[in-house]
Amino acid sequence: MTLTELRYIVAVAQERHFGRAAQRCFVSQPTLSIAIKKLEEELAVSLFDRSSNEVITTEAGERIVAQARRVLDEADRIKHLATEEQNELEGSFKLGLIFTVAPYLLPKLILSLRSEAPKMPLMLEENYTQSLTDMLKRGDLDAIVVAEPYHEPGVITVPLYDEPFFVIVPKGHHFEELDAVSPQSLTEEQVLLLTEGNCMRNQILDSCSELASKQKILGLTNTLQGSSINTIRHMVASGLAISVLPATALTENDHMLFSIIPFEGTAPHRRVLLAYRRNFVRPKALTAIRNAIFSSHLNGVSFIKE
Repeated sequence: MTLTELRYIVAVAQERHFGRAAQRCFVSQPTLSIAIKKLEEELAVSLFDRSSNEVITTEAGERIVAQARRVLDEADRIKHLATEEQNELEGSFKLGLIFTVAPYLLPKLILSLRSEAPKMPLMLEENYTQSLTDMLKRGDLDAIVVAEPYHEPGVITVPLYDEPFFVIVPKGHHFEELDAVSPQSLTEEQVLLLTEGNCMRNQILDSCSELASKQKILGLTNTLQGSSINTIRHMVASGLAISVLPATALTENDHMLFSIIPFEGTAPHRRVLLAYRRNFVRPKALTAIRNAIFSSHLNGVSFIKE
């Protein structure tokens, strides 16, 4: 059994295709297939079901592939220990971000990172929380930026910042006469939210319990949906409905498109986190990412520098 064979079976499990796995490992398909067959014979177990068009990992294979990932992570740790005198801030860093954070954080983060870690370029992935988590656990990403609630075995999280939500309304809407809006008053309006399955939609509904209760009773009668924050911004500007957006999604020129109104009292908010594998071998790189975020001057957020 070799580390190369373990890399092959992890690649096949991820790609569910021998050809794509071979391309990913930079070997020919026969080379990869022969190596995996040899490993299966050595272990006296079938790792993959090859009977359909898509390669499926067997039950035993799932357990072995999971262990193989852990072994490969530990092998990477050995390499790190052997070269720990080298600069951890050199070489690319694979960072994933949820869709509702990436467009607003990345431009400022990259500028800050140029001075914090100029030799550490970013390889970036925007996706939903679950997809980013899967990629993190597979080792395809070094760290991810997500929002609470977030709990995953083997994944460590550190808070980055708290971000308040604001109500945005079309020009001429009667809310413009108010200094602040109560969550209860949203139940009387048509509200634009992100599509179901998006974590920010759930955060808003969790923060505005009255709106969540009414949505549960009426279904989508009083709640319209948009596929992205940018789409929602423009629908509100067109006069379709009102919405709730995070502070970082708002700019000083937005008053030309719509009106921005704070919530009464303590504003609903979301907490944004940095998450990484427990055994990640570049702690200084993680610190550099955090420091760059703290230097990003994000609009309206409260940084958590614990």
